[in-house]
Amino acid sequence: GPKSLLVHSNARGAGVGMTVFGIALLLFGWRAMRYLWFPLLYWVLFGQTISDGILKPVTERMQDVAARGAWVLLNLVGIDTEREGNVLNVYSGGEKKPLNVAEACSGMRMLLAFLALGVAIAHTGLDRWWQKGLLIAAGIPVAIGVNILRVMTLGVLSLWNINFAAGNFHHVVGLVWLLPAFVLYLGILGVLR
Repeated sequence: GPKSLLVHSNARGAGVGMTVFGIALLLFGWRAMRYLWFPLLYWVLFGQTISDGILKPVTERMQDVAARGAWVLLNLVGIDTEREGNVLNVYSGGEKKPLNVAEACSGMRMLLAFLALGVAIAHTGLDRWWQKGLLIAAGIPVAIGVNILRVMTLGVLSLWNINFAAGNFHHVVGLVWLLPAFVLYLGILGVLR
């Protein structure tokens, strides 16, 4: 069943992690492990595929947050928008243009990227444990907030052409929003220092 697949997937990841650490210890010894433990642990943790059983509930919640947040922002800037679940209906000249906030629009990839970035920067660039924890935790609202702005941008662009919300242009908008997100994250790092 689904539970056995979840346990199997996570057990396989743990097995890979133990194997990698064991091989590194065998080849390089305990002295080298003082320096290798973090890169190896980082590689094992962020290199694993997270099972759908763990990701699906989080992804669905983030999808809902992105749809609600974009709906609020679109209406705040004066764009008539209705929300039906995870579908935003943007109205332009009496014409309804549906914008589906799909699973891919949940922001999960951005969240995982900012968590991975936060862990790496926190380990190498901050001294105190509370600074490290705050920087890693700050990746969550930054990723969610920027994803809401990305969905809102797609809603605004759909006023001109609904095809802007799909295909390659959809991915370009996501890439464009990564730059301000990264600058914001570095600003948080600067404040924490």
